[in-house]
Amino acid sequence: MTGIEIIAAERRRQIDVEGFTPEHDDRDVMGQLACAAAAYALPDKTNAKIVKVEKGFWFEAWIARKILFPETWDASWWKPSPNDRIRELAKAGALIAAEIDRLQRCQVAFKHMETDRQVEDEDWHPVDGEIE
Repeated sequence: MTGIEIIAAERRRQIDVEGFTPEHDDRDVMGQLACAAAAYALPDKTNAKIVKVEKGFWFEAWIARKILFPETWDASWWKPSPNDRIRELAKAGALIAAEIDRLQRCQVAFKHMETDRQVEDEDWHPVDGEIE
């Protein structure tokens, strides 16, 4: 399979298996899809687990999750594949595709709103204040 085929298959899996439909994605209006994609796209070295000892306690965190993975998302949605770089890039690509699709849907909706408003404005007569 080519890279684009792998990404398309992952996006289909996200919709069919995970339930991340376009309607679901439309709720993520703060760049969450792109941020999650960036988290998965980071190189393995960046995705490495850091361990820190402070005052006798061990702290572990995934750098990518801590910095980029959306805090508003359920933690169970973070599913790194640390030994499969292609798999992580497929997830990143599918999330980018989902964000592009979401933005395109927003543009279409906005154009419809603008068209509706223009029609209303054309029907407005400022002289008598009435709508035809």
